[in-house]
Amino acid sequence: MRARWVLLLSIVGLIEADLFTSTADLQGLLETEKNVPHALLKYIEQEEERLENLKKLVKEYEARNENNIETGAADLANPINAFLIIKKKIFDWRKIENEMTNNGAEEFIQSVADANYGIRYPTQEDYTGAAIGLMRLQDTYRLDTRELADGKIQGMKGNHTLSAFDCFEIARAAYNAEDYYHVILWMEEAKRRNELESPPTADEGDILEYLSFAMYKQGNLKQALRLVEDLFKKQPNHPRAKGNIKWYEDLLAEEGVRRSEMRKNLGTPMNRRPSDGMGTTERNTYEALCRNEIPVSPKETVKLYCYYKMDRPFLRLAPFKVEIIRFNPMAVLFRGVLLDDEITAIKSYAQPKLARATVQNSVTGQLETASYRISKSAWLREEEYPIVERVNKRLELMTNLDMDTAEELQIANYGIGGHYDPHFDHARKEERKAFESLGTGNRIATVLFYMSQPSLGGATVFTEVKSTMFPSKNDALFWYNLHRNGEGDDRTRHAACPVLVGIKWVSNKWIHESQQEFRRPCGLRLSDAERYVGDLGGPEPRFAPNIRSTPWTYKPKKSNKRK
Repeated sequence: MRARWVLLLSIVGLIEADLFTSTADLQGLLETEKNVPHALLKYIEQEEERLENLKKLVKEYEARNENNIETGAADLANPINAFLIIKKKIFDWRKIENEMTNNGAEEFIQSVADANYGIRYPTQEDYTGAAIGLMRLQDTYRLDTRELADGKIQGMKGNHTLSAFDCFEIARAAYNAEDYYHVILWMEEAKRRNELESPPTADEGDILEYLSFAMYKQGNLKQALRLVEDLFKKQPNHPRAKGNIKWYEDLLAEEGVRRSEMRKNLGTPMNRRPSDGMGTTERNTYEALCRNEIPVSPKETVKLYCYYKMDRPFLRLAPFKVEIIRFNPMAVLFRGVLLDDEITAIKSYAQPKLARATVQNSVTGQLETASYRISKSAWLREEEYPIVERVNKRLELMTNLDMDTAEELQIANYGIGGHYDPHFDHARKEERKAFESLGTGNRIATVLFYMSQPSLGGATVFTEVKSTMFPSKNDALFWYNLHRNGEGDDRTRHAACPVLVGIKWVSNKWIHESQQEFRRPCGLRLSDAERYVGDLGGPEPRFAPNIRSTPWTYKPKKSNKRK
């Protein structure tokens, strides 16, 4: 057994974890299946004594590959399927590893890595990350544990279900994170499924022990005592059950519960959801927005309109379609500004560069990974990719802002439960070191390109102004992060909701305030704000053609109605 784990760890040492943070990497995981038979055949040549056993494994993979490649990419859109793929690959590799133990396997594995066969299998970190991602989806979208385990997501039935052991493993991931709320939810489901399975896939004693301790941690001492007594009754030789019975009895006695009452009036167990770093009010708002449960006032929506942006000579021939989705603070949606071919090219350039997304430490100014941002990202420079240069020129026409001081184009792909908790794009006053190395000032505006359209979830939400924007492929969301006087606009606090079903690709362009002095002049008052993109005080585009070079001034029509 020790030799087997040494081998598995040697494999892990050759690969990068965090597959769960990006569906693009999971798609790559499906592609690597094609390389397993060839790699094993190479190994067989070196290990003739086990030729027959290894040939059987090769045939199993070859028989499975064609179906996996055809259906795999579609399966990844469902988070249950993606979780099971990660789990399956871990145990598949363990099966292969068993056949390779006690021989020259380590040398073979190293040669495979050096030969670049592309074998990249999930690690325990990926397995845990996928489980936590499922729990995040469960919380955000209020999914029932049983339905989720059955592969049902908001009425949509998947093609896989979870076993008792799968539910147990999800619960154990929660236990390791000291999240006893989800331990109870998933251990109870594991217990229920285990009783229905023949043969059961999980150990009943393990389920009862974990569930008992989680009940205790959530303040349910009587339920914890009942469960551990059930464990002791079924497994009298269990090493901890008898001692835990006495421990729970002593704790109940300390609370003043008489021994005769310790097994009576159990009531409904309490199960409080743990804090996740967000305040309760903001978390509730964020999740309600993700579920699109907060309506927009009709009084506000009637003020919104669409227009053709043609305030530059070139745009008179090829105007942008602009949809104002919110005033105060202004946010607009540019429709159809990325072509499908461009999206395909940008994704293909970014995919080899994808790495775990980082956030900036507000104290040190350094970049670091964080649990509240689960995705992978890559940066593309216009000097290296002509298509990025073309997008940058388009952005200058879209926003009327200078792109010379903007950051490189960032491409992001979200994995299982991938999300980004509420945050600001701009640096606040206390974050003095933010963007210091760039020397281009604060982030004056953000452009978010939607390069895919998930089936469910994945919205961009603004928690302060309570608005939701679901991804629409080929479009770009634009907003200003700073007031006209240069102060940060706290109303722009926003978040990326986790993708429930589907795949989410986006790209970001953060535009900085340096060199924008004449393109977005300062306002005299904090209340000074744009009425449309590139507003320099001229007529609004709904009243007049949006041409900056036109010398007229707008004069409203006189009304015959009495005031």
